[in-house]
Amino acid sequence: MALQAGIVGLPNVGKSTLFNALTAAGAESANYPFCTIEPNTGIVAVPDPRLEQLRSMINSKQLIPAAVEIVDIAGLVRGASKGEGLGNQFLGHIRSVDAILHVVRCFEDDDIHHVDGGVDPTRDIETIDLELIFADIDSVERRRSRFAKVAKSGDKEAKLHVSVCDKLTEILESGRPARAAEWTEEEKTSLREAQLITYKPVLFVCNVDEGSLAEGNEYVDVVRKHAGEVGAGVAVICAQVEAEISELDAEERAGFLDDLGLEEPGLDLLARETYALLGLQTYFTAGPKEIRAWTIREGDKAPKAAGVIHSDFERGFIRAEVYTIPDLVALGSEAALKSAGKLRVEGKEYVVKDGDVMHFRFNV
Repeated sequence: MALQAGIVGLPNVGKSTLFNALTAAGAESANYPFCTIEPNTGIVAVPDPRLEQLRSMINSKQLIPAAVEIVDIAGLVRGASKGEGLGNQFLGHIRSVDAILHVVRCFEDDDIHHVDGGVDPTRDIETIDLELIFADIDSVERRRSRFAKVAKSGDKEAKLHVSVCDKLTEILESGRPARAAEWTEEEKTSLREAQLITYKPVLFVCNVDEGSLAEGNEYVDVVRKHAGEVGAGVAVICAQVEAEISELDAEERAGFLDDLGLEEPGLDLLARETYALLGLQTYFTAGPKEIRAWTIREGDKAPKAAGVIHSDFERGFIRAEVYTIPDLVALGSEAALKSAGKLRVEGKEYVVKDGDVMHFRFNV
């Protein structure tokens, strides 16, 4: 799936350190603003224990996980919507991604300069949010002007766009993001075309110190409160710890995580949260050559899912044979699944469920 999540935030909050740990792409990380000018992009595997469950039942040569694409975007500053700090360029990068990972500094460190002089998550979030809102206000004004004349002639579609723009202007000028409002399905179609930054789904990533990993801190509490008010999610990580973990081998990593009292790296959780934020889900194919996680959108039907493997599969789709991993584990083999009636045959209208294991039948 060609969907991207962009990492945004103020300078020096840990964005590039987090990106480096996520992707091992070696993006430059430095203690000064604008060290990342062109957006770095990396592909991040989405850890999924169901792959190992499948391999415990089906002997296969390799496991291939799902993945998401992450873009590291340079730090925004106050005035970015007016071009401050290369802001127009950076806002363009944000507009092009499908979801936003907003990194918020939730740690004290006198050695790491804060662009506004001190740690204050409320102020920092407001700085970013307002710049994105200002950028959207300008975009909405231009969009309304484009459709206003046509709307006066009675064009139904143009009238919808103008109506949505008027509603957006009221929302944005009140300081709220577009995603915080209620929208009809018809209005959502117009919103998607508008490509507004503040309509994109957001996950706030609280970057904490090592001591706050387990329980969080007062800064994290502030972010959680704000996220609840604007309909966003929250993840808590320590980017520096994650960077250290990413450089360890499997045995050292297990010991390090145990010392920290963690069951898994925070980045594993963040990758899964990003996957969900993008509205993605997984189905599996399994055989002796490979067990593979395939990425689809929530709500996709069987032919669309087949098309992710190859367009010929979608065009020539006949049916799908489907089973679940819990049924496979309980019964022990695909043959046993078939005997027990747990291997279902589904047609073109079947909506694929997260975790389905599928075999497709199709005409060439």
